[in-house]
Amino acid sequence: MFTPAPRVQAPSIAAKGQVIQVKTLIAHPMETGLRHDDEGNIIPRKIIHRFACRYDGEVVFSVDLHEAIAANPYLEFYVRASKSGRLEFTWEEDGGGVYGVEHYLTVT
Repeated sequence: MFTPAPRVQAPSIAAKGQVIQVKTLIAHPMETGLRHDDEGNIIPRKIIHRFACRYDGEVVFSVDLHEAIAANPYLEFYVRASKSGRLEFTWEEDGGGVYGVEHYLTVT
């Protein structure tokens, strides 16, 4: 069985008011439910269908993903550093799997 591996790249320190770039990637095959295995059986859909980033508990970026997204989805977005706090990243998969990573941002 495959276990998705999430990764995040973001600065650890930022000046107050600075806009920081955040890059995320999760290793996931993103099975669409449209393919068949060698015996002709449909391979069930299993994709990352939701991603969210929380900054000190508040959602600052979220997206719903669908079948057309590529395997190993990569997302890049920007966040304004307002105070020191935790960035929490969560990926939700069909079937209830939730994968997460945390990153602490120090604002000077």
